[in-house]
Amino acid sequence: MTLVHEIISLYIWILIIAALLSWFPASSSSGGLATTQRIFAVMTEPVLRPLRQVLPRPRAGGVVIDFSVLVAVILLLFINRII
Repeated sequence: MTLVHEIISLYIWILIIAALLSWFPASSSSGGLATTQRIFAVMTEPVLRPLRQVLPRPRAGGVVIDFSVLVAVILLLFINRII
C-alpha cells in the first residue's frame, strides 16, 4: 500500500507543478519551458480533461478560472486517505 500512496503523492505534485508552469508563457514552441509544459500536459491531461468537461469554468474579469487541478488534488488526497 505504501507504493500506492507514494504514487498518488507524486502525481499530486505533478499536477501542482503543471498548474504552476501554466502561469508562465513559453517564448517559443521549441524551448525548454515549452517542452517541459508539454511533458507535464501529457501526464496530467488524462485526469484533467474529464474534470474540465464536467466542471463549470467561471470567468473573473477576462480570465477563465480552471478549478480542475484543485478538484483533482482534493479527490486524490481523499482517495489516498481512504486506502
